[in-house]
Amino acid sequence: MQTEIAAHVLNKCSSNGSLLNKEEIIEVLSWQDEALLERLFQIADDIRKNQCGDDVHLRALIEFSNHCSRNCLYCGIRRGNKKLERYRMTPDEIVDTAVKACSAGFKTIVLQSGEDTWFAADKVSWIVKAIKDRAGCAITLCIGERTLAEYEVMKKAGADRYLIKYETANPDLYHALHPEMDYENRINILLWLKEMGYQVGGGNMVGLPGQTLEDLADDIILARKLNLDMMGIGPFIPHSETPLHDFPGGDLKMVLKTVAVSRIVTLNSHIPATTATGTIDAEGRQKALRCGANVIMPNLTPAKYRKLYEIYPGKKCSDEEPGRCAGCIKTMVKSMGRNIAPDYGHSLKN
Repeated sequence: MQTEIAAHVLNKCSSNGSLLNKEEIIEVLSWQDEALLERLFQIADDIRKNQCGDDVHLRALIEFSNHCSRNCLYCGIRRGNKKLERYRMTPDEIVDTAVKACSAGFKTIVLQSGEDTWFAADKVSWIVKAIKDRAGCAITLCIGERTLAEYEVMKKAGADRYLIKYETANPDLYHALHPEMDYENRINILLWLKEMGYQVGGGNMVGLPGQTLEDLADDIILARKLNLDMMGIGPFIPHSETPLHDFPGGDLKMVLKTVAVSRIVTLNSHIPATTATGTIDAEGRQKALRCGANVIMPNLTPAKYRKLYEIYPGKKCSDEEPGRCAGCIKTMVKSMGRNIAPDYGHSLKN
């Protein structure tokens, strides 16, 4: 039922949604009425079309190491998981996989790993430079917290973007979920990366144990404050080999509301329809694309490693060959009447 408050907020979403305040964001996130949500998702989709166009950007994801020095409470590749078989792709293997992806038409490669100190800045820089020398593509790094000097070395080697999600903007919740890590340092890293000229991605998790609507609103407001080039939003999915294994997972409807409000508030940040969203619902990625998302990251990790990068269980497409996974996504995007972007999908913030 559309109340006077809901009507006011919907009108503001349509006209100047980027100025939604915290109370208004909380109001929207609390909605359960299907008619209200249908209108919200349509507004978000209209803003996506006006700000970003109809193209869906495909980023080829290569998960090159599941070694991790961190012990985050929610993550399946945490160092405390002694049941996980660990792997590292060789630098040559990573480069060859990336070059093949570029040859198949991908314009962006996302190199992702746990926080693996074996891949020091000089190794990562060699990989980045080798890919750049052999293929014309943009490169996103998602390898966790490094020093300022290391970020500078990797940027100089040719890295274009850096993805490092903050997961929650609540410092207390962040500290509870990330032993040995520092919230303030995480935020400072995002600022450093911006200053160095990286296109920067952040983002949050939806449904974390102890998370409130106020926390989710703060997550969205932080993305606006940081002027993020990309914002990744996905559900918490409990893993059996983590301390949070008994907690319920994130709710699809709340994920979609968070995606929609994030689109309305950030306007032209790139927002992926995440694999995790597709894991909790067979149509999850399509639904996210209909309420503000404009990016998908097909997994091109070689098949023999894919199931071992288990940050959460049951990951969608983990048993498919890379080529087939990419083909299915392209077919899905076209079936929605959307186009595969022919360009690099650089930040729209400038």
